[in-house]
Amino acid sequence: MTKEPKSKPQEFQAEVGKLLHMMVHSVYSDRDVFLRELISNASDALDKLRYDAIAKPELLEQDPTLGITITPHKAAKTLTIADSGIGMSAKELTENLGTIAKSGTQKFIEKAKDAPQLIGQFGVGFYASFMVSGDVEVFSRKAGAKACNVWRSKGEGTFTVDEAEKANRGTRIVLHLRDDALDYLEPWKIEAVVKTYSDHITHPIMLAGEGEPKQINSASAIWMQPKANVTPEQHKEFFGQLSHTTDAPALTVHYRAEGKQEYNVLLYVPSERPFDLYDAERKGRQKLYVKRVFIADDAALLPPYLRFVRGVIDSSDMPLNLSREMLQNNPDVAAIRKAVTNRVLQELKKMGENEAATFSKIWELFGPVIKEGLYEDWERRDALFEVARFKSTTRAAITLKEYIAGLQENQTAIYYLTAEDAAKAAASPQLEGYKSRDIEVLLLTDPVDSFWVRTAMGFEGKPFKSVSQGAADLDLIKPKDEKPDEPHETAETATLIAAFKQALGTRVSDVRISKRLTDSACCIVNDGKMDRTLEKLLSRQKDSGVSVSAPVLEINPSHGLIKALSATLNSKGAAAVEDAAHLLLDQATLLEGEVVADPTAFAKRLDAMMAKAFG
Repeated sequence: MTKEPKSKPQEFQAEVGKLLHMMVHSVYSDRDVFLRELISNASDALDKLRYDAIAKPELLEQDPTLGITITPHKAAKTLTIADSGIGMSAKELTENLGTIAKSGTQKFIEKAKDAPQLIGQFGVGFYASFMVSGDVEVFSRKAGAKACNVWRSKGEGTFTVDEAEKANRGTRIVLHLRDDALDYLEPWKIEAVVKTYSDHITHPIMLAGEGEPKQINSASAIWMQPKANVTPEQHKEFFGQLSHTTDAPALTVHYRAEGKQEYNVLLYVPSERPFDLYDAERKGRQKLYVKRVFIADDAALLPPYLRFVRGVIDSSDMPLNLSREMLQNNPDVAAIRKAVTNRVLQELKKMGENEAATFSKIWELFGPVIKEGLYEDWERRDALFEVARFKSTTRAAITLKEYIAGLQENQTAIYYLTAEDAAKAAASPQLEGYKSRDIEVLLLTDPVDSFWVRTAMGFEGKPFKSVSQGAADLDLIKPKDEKPDEPHETAETATLIAAFKQALGTRVSDVRISKRLTDSACCIVNDGKMDRTLEKLLSRQKDSGVSVSAPVLEINPSHGLIKALSATLNSKGAAAVEDAAHLLLDQATLLEGEVVADPTAFAKRLDAMMAKAFG
């Protein structure tokens, strides 16, 4: 039985200066974020004042101007960020800035349930200032108060709070920049950081210097506006800013989600392939904002197979880590990812049904990438099947629903042929038996097809079946021009098969009668777990451990050449058809778009055969 402890609880001791140094240099990876954080805090202060002034208009002090001003001073090596917001008293300066992770914003939100959406809920962003400054001063006068106070610290574990000379309402932060951070005094640098991180803050951000101060942020966010208020021209302009193109987007997805998670979504499907579409990293390019403040452009809020989608997701309550640079892996984030992905697929499906011509262009551009989801995203495979389009032996683009609707009587599977070239696939002899029965076959020629089709169980109860793998199960489906009196296999054919097996040896795994051929003399198929296209793809990968297996040679007993070879075998013996067996195998290999195993032997046999024919 555990005894109750008798000693009093004691607080952990910490070297505050070292702790602050570790936090500043570990939490943030990009020094530019110090300005983002200070602007975000200033925006919060302005929103707090605007909220409080609803009940107490006198807090505005006859000065309703709400804004942020950034002033670089090269001679003094100082950068000043000032706002005309709510300000802080001496006590609040001590509490908010003197305690790491103490957030005045969080306290404000807890007190006011209907408060505006604010950024600074973690209380550590301010300390990013010490990444660029060895001496920070914060002058602040609370709205409605007369006293002004100044908080000072060198970030070494101590700070002071003193009275200061009378100042305007709000807060003024003066950063004494280190020599390695003097580029933040350059107007171009300040404008670049503001444009990247804070361009859409609702309050004007002014840059002071020589001449009149100028506004350096747009102070608007198109994605926060109602969908009906945004014109196609505005969408084209904003899409151009995101994608650096002049083209209009092919599809726009613009909505606001409300409920457990609240966020605004504005996403675009491009009308041209992005240059980085096939980068090995497969990173998404959707920008993450939190309350209009830019956080990251690779937040992975859409799966890799939708990486071509450009746009913005702006969350009101996105859970982030302290630096806001990485999303926490938690159920809330997973729910947002799931909802946004589902919505994009729904919009693609809707466009496919209602705007077929436009969607066909999207599919031509991005179909091979979207099909990566058929292999990776089992949860949404059915939704992806409804979006996907496939080329077939009879149609340029069909859906699986359309394929199922056109099944022949007694057809129990969705037939497909994988290949590395669409033209060669369409001309494959393996399709002959299916064409003779009006059976449509999907032609899968994207590399990813060979992978997803192996793992897919089927669609609407119909399994996927390769026409180039295993035996053709066509017995239950009658050909259009079947000749019932013509024999398909004879004793002579069986003898020929035995002779071919003897001649070819390990070059083949089997020789057999084909049920899939009607016009050609022979073809090759696989009986293994993989079809030949997948075997070839994997065999090219280093250390894959996969090699191309010996194929099955199938012959057509009704073909004139096979009949002639059977007769020759019967009259002259096995040696007379040995070269023919090798030539037939090489011919079938060439028809598959493959290289013959021994080109020299192939040429010699062909020369000898022609010499006999014409000699």
